[in-house]
Amino acid sequence: MEVGPYAGRPFLSPVAVPPARPGPWPVVAAAVAGCWTVAVVAPAELVGWLADQVRLATGLDRVVWLWPVVAVVTVLLAGVPALLLALLPRSGAVRATGRAWLGGLLALGALTGLRALPPVHHEAYLAALAATAVLLAVVLPRLVRGPAPTPPAAGRPDDPAAPSGAGHPDDPVGPDRPHDPAAPIAPAAPAGPRGTVPAAPPAVTWLAVAAGLATLLPWAWFGALGGLLETVLAAAAAAAVGVLAGALLDARFWAHLAGGPPHRPARLVLVGGLVAGVTLLLLAAGTGQSGAQLPALLTLPPLGFALAALQAPALRSGGPVGPAPARWLVGLAAFGPLAFTDPEEITLLLAATRDVPFWVAVAAAGGLAVAALLAIVYGVLLARPNGHAPSRPVAVATVGVLLAGAALVHLGPGQPGLHGERLLVVLREQADLSGVPTDGTGQAGRDARAREVYRRLVETAERTQAGLRRDLTRLGLDPTPYYLVNAIEVDGGPAVRAWLSGRREVDRVLLSQRLRPLPAPAPTSRGDQAAPSGPAWNVSLLRADQVWSQLGVTGAGIVVGSSDSGVDGRHPALAGGFRGGDDSWYDPWDHTRAPTDQGGHGTHTTGSAVGRDGIGVAPGASWVGCVNLDRNLGSPARYLDCLQFMLAPFPAGGDPFTDGRPERAPQVLTNSWGCPPIEGCDPAALRPAADALDAAGIFVVAAAGNTGPYCRSIEDPPATYPDVFTVGATDRDRQVADFSSRGPVPGAAKPDVVAPGVGVLSAMPGGGYATLDGTSMAAPQVAGVVALMWSANPTLVGDLERTRRILRDTAVPAGATYASRDPADACGGDANIGGAGLVDAYAAVRAAR
Repeated sequence: MEVGPYAGRPFLSPVAVPPARPGPWPVVAAAVAGCWTVAVVAPAELVGWLADQVRLATGLDRVVWLWPVVAVVTVLLAGVPALLLALLPRSGAVRATGRAWLGGLLALGALTGLRALPPVHHEAYLAALAATAVLLAVVLPRLVRGPAPTPPAAGRPDDPAAPSGAGHPDDPVGPDRPHDPAAPIAPAAPAGPRGTVPAAPPAVTWLAVAAGLATLLPWAWFGALGGLLETVLAAAAAAAVGVLAGALLDARFWAHLAGGPPHRPARLVLVGGLVAGVTLLLLAAGTGQSGAQLPALLTLPPLGFALAALQAPALRSGGPVGPAPARWLVGLAAFGPLAFTDPEEITLLLAATRDVPFWVAVAAAGGLAVAALLAIVYGVLLARPNGHAPSRPVAVATVGVLLAGAALVHLGPGQPGLHGERLLVVLREQADLSGVPTDGTGQAGRDARAREVYRRLVETAERTQAGLRRDLTRLGLDPTPYYLVNAIEVDGGPAVRAWLSGRREVDRVLLSQRLRPLPAPAPTSRGDQAAPSGPAWNVSLLRADQVWSQLGVTGAGIVVGSSDSGVDGRHPALAGGFRGGDDSWYDPWDHTRAPTDQGGHGTHTTGSAVGRDGIGVAPGASWVGCVNLDRNLGSPARYLDCLQFMLAPFPAGGDPFTDGRPERAPQVLTNSWGCPPIEGCDPAALRPAADALDAAGIFVVAAAGNTGPYCRSIEDPPATYPDVFTVGATDRDRQVADFSSRGPVPGAAKPDVVAPGVGVLSAMPGGGYATLDGTSMAAPQVAGVVALMWSANPTLVGDLERTRRILRDTAVPAGATYASRDPADACGGDANIGGAGLVDAYAAVRAAR
């Protein structure tokens, strides 16, 4: 029996109270967090890359901890807002947004840390990227996944458990809207056993494949593949990144973003595309070595809109699709920058001309345009009120057309083939050059020494390389033997490198970098200045013009060898000085038959050594040339090609081992280059070559480098070797340039001397002139001074020790780079210049007579 004031009265039925209308603040917070995430991630990636490049350009060692620190800072700055979005708002859509971004940030942190691996081991990095991305695809969804959207109660659109869009507070984009009772209520995505998600309809999956192939078209046109293993690993890494994208942008994510009925596909494309785009931005930031992620930051995020549009047909038929579209679309899009670029070539060192950085930017811009077009086409095709996916045969045919188109583009205007790095196998036994006779004087004595050195080098190489060459040829590894350093260049990746390193006759295996080809050659560098009216200021500062006028010496009878980007043999200041014959020019890169130069660097340096019209120190000397730099980068093998040619020139198409002519070797070599680790050299890589040239009586001059003013910044061979004469740079006030590298180096006080290297006027391809800065400009002038000394006293030819001593003893003091009382600034000598003096050509020639 009921008692109380309502005894005997029936209970009142509960009144259905509409849920409170949520405010817009969760959505505003999500928008702000998204903008903040983009503002943090994109600049952080650019700053990290620039920091890498600045250290590379200044010669400083690579900082291993740079990218892990960038990753930690990025995750902390952007992760807090994402975490708050994932936990606090009532809106399921906003929480799903936060979870996707949080998962993307965690992936970014883990993947970015892989950049601690050295760039030269690109295959190892790609393998690590693939493995890490797959692991993240398994782990991250378990960490950040939220509850599945709750389906609405039948006939109860105002039920508080109803999904967004049906009067529920979890509306993905704004306040609740009145629900139309006549509108059908579509069920949420069926969970299936243990929360499995529905597979993508076949047509949608094929459309995702088509979109991915479309994004590859610009890369197939403007990029070039690496080696076979490198390409396979790039495909594996890209596929793994696609799997990771599918794990973060799965059916559960799209179900929250889509909301409940009535579905509005256009809103899904806009809002879902923005959220997915930020997620893809985070994945792009972690994909690729330093530099390779930059184009991905442009091409991957816009694909979020295409992914959102691919959900529209499935929503009309019951719910969002699974991860397949994201896997295919993102995986194929990531393959472009991973496979068709070498991250080491995305460098500021190549940014001054139309080289790899330019073409990467073109491909990235093309990818961005394709992504934007896909968003529009798929949005119109799939997200309009009556839109629907094309039939499966049509989608499959589209994929076939795009696949054929990508292949035709790559084989036609693209750069077909594989262009991986090679290996330089250095053998343990190097030629014994002790006891080479030195009793002969002058040119005859020098030639006898050169012949004996050449004979010993070739004999050692032939004897010790025979078995290894047979094995390499049998395996199809295309061996190229060298004798100046007892070494062989071969094709091969990490497996071949490991096999070679284990052989008894092998000392070590270096990478021999190979540049990937360009869609079109870079324009030739040309000068825009006129020839000087008299001797250039640097020539007068060295008093070389006084040697001509007062001593009557111009360098006649001496040949200077230039190993550089080439020489414009038709330049008016250089044409008359070319020695000629069939053994005075060698181009191991492009195999040109006549002196030519596209970059301009070699024409400028050769002009400073032997150019006419007032630009060269020894205008009466002759020159021979070799191309060891292609697009301002080289490799140990190409440097060896030219140094071998300088020891024993050979005719075009000749065999360096059998057709070398050591008696035709130039007396002096000028080398305005260095071989850093990024090109494959270690500190001892070219030491046997320098020793051999010294034993042959050939005077080798090298630029100190442009990584000053730090002490011990002379780091790259050949400038570090004691038997190479190393030159720093001064300005016209005799003050050492701040960029000029300093010593000391192990076992030697470097540089040996300094010479003018700031604002030096010299020849450029096409007949013009230009002023350039660098120790590259200083070194050839010292080579010209040696030519003057040996021309004045032919008996001094080949007497390297006496020549070096005269140059040092007659040099005049140079001014300090900056005022300092710190003894550490002396760099082992006087006034922070290493104790080197400014060369005095007039005094040196008089002392040589």
